[in-house]
Amino acid sequence: MAPTIAPVESRVESLASSGIQAIPKEYVRPKEELTSINDVFEEEKKVEGPQVPTVDLKDLDSEEPMVREKCREELNKAATEWGVMHLVNHGISEDLINRVRAAGKTFFDLPVEEKEKYANDQASGKIAGYGSKLANNASGQLEWEDYFFHLIFPEDKRDMSIWPKTPSDYTEATSEYAKQLRALASKILSVLSLGLGLEEGRLEKEVGGMEELLLQMKINYYPKCPQPELALGVEAHTDVSALTFILHNMVPGLQLFYEGKWVTAKCVPNSIIVHIGDTIEILSNRKYKSILHRGLVNKEKIRISWAVFCEPPKEKIILKPLPEVVTESEPAVFPPRTFAQHMQHKLFKKTQEALLTK
Repeated sequence: MAPTIAPVESRVESLASSGIQAIPKEYVRPKEELTSINDVFEEEKKVEGPQVPTVDLKDLDSEEPMVREKCREELNKAATEWGVMHLVNHGISEDLINRVRAAGKTFFDLPVEEKEKYANDQASGKIAGYGSKLANNASGQLEWEDYFFHLIFPEDKRDMSIWPKTPSDYTEATSEYAKQLRALASKILSVLSLGLGLEEGRLEKEVGGMEELLLQMKINYYPKCPQPELALGVEAHTDVSALTFILHNMVPGLQLFYEGKWVTAKCVPNSIIVHIGDTIEILSNRKYKSILHRGLVNKEKIRISWAVFCEPPKEKIILKPLPEVVTESEPAVFPPRTFAQHMQHKLFKKTQEALLTK
């Protein structure tokens, strides 16, 4: 049976370029959310109040133990207090990052009809490919974004038939980026392990190791929005992953819910943002935070972000707080469950909450 391809007008890009002055009601956020949605360019200029930490990784491999330790401490502090940080001097060249950005942008610059050849079919469970958010909760809310989603690592688990053929550099740039990002994930996991008092390779092992940890890339495309004060690119959520790495095209949009307020992440040149996901929050018994975050949209500029979710295998591993981090005074705060069960639990909870607020 041929996959059902979403009609072109269901793409946010088509809606945005149709000349509408008002967004359809499905995209309008609930009243209680609207009070906190402000102009993202004004928000990014704010210098007062808390700022997402920036961690410089250049000293992570220093010969000097004390210099190394100081760098690890900064990373652990950011993971403990925020659960998100800008990484600079992360070892991935600016040239490669620019190639990844150019490849994704070129794909999204193609006509919608061309991109539809890569359409996913969420109804039948085929989530890889080109798509837009379907209302998967009882409120029927939609997000102002289109996306392209696919697995990029390990190489033997990739389905190359859905990788864009245009531009021609897409496969090479994305494959190389995946390899280098996987090495960076190992580095971060080892620092986080040491921060919990565990041996260096422990968290890596607990999330599936080189063979089983999956890197899923989602290129988020947020078109210009005629009423950005009413919509969200991505609604508030925490990531289910172990770690999430984010690149963007230097247009602000990411907001983090920190100490009861939405904080807008600055655009830091040559940085990669990393989030601690639910998986690490569970294993660390909440010593590391999976922070609530969302994406704003704007009237003036298209925003594109490249999120890579590092996910444990769905069924093979039981996620629960590690015995070493559980004590009498700090008992386990999460029940044991597989990654698949955790995702199901979040979806169910969201549906219930939506029903209650109707």
